[in-house]
Amino acid sequence: MFKKLIQESMGKSPWLFHINAGSCNGCDIELVSVLTPRYDAERLGFKLAGSPRHADIVVVTGPVTKQSLPRVLRAISQVPEPRCIVTMGSCPQSGNVFRGSYSVAGPLSKYVHVDVDVAGCAPKPEAVIDGLALATQILKEKRGQMK
Repeated sequence: MFKKLIQESMGKSPWLFHINAGSCNGCDIELVSVLTPRYDAERLGFKLAGSPRHADIVVVTGPVTKQSLPRVLRAISQVPEPRCIVTMGSCPQSGNVFRGSYSVAGPLSKYVHVDVDVAGCAPKPEAVIDGLALATQILKEKRGQMK
């Protein structure tokens, strides 16, 4: 009985863990603005987690630099399965203006499976909320497959 209650409640309030992989902070500001009262993504159950071990969804911003790559992969590995990985902005998807730089390790999808890409530089808050809602659906499907 308690296990079913816990499973149902987990699907309604996914926790986010944000990883800055070397961004210019444009996407970081947009992610924070989504959580403020104006857009209020918390009404949909989204909360920022202080630790990757407590998160359900990982949000990665910025081009993945060679220096941040091991830390990003270690943080993602600490998120319990099933997890959903969201890239926010053009940088973690393609490198954007930093592509080809000596310090950029490449798009995140070269190293881990990315479930949702939120495009834009910086993406609009509406697009971020839409991407997080899609990530929640994918997370729910992954949890259903684990049963």
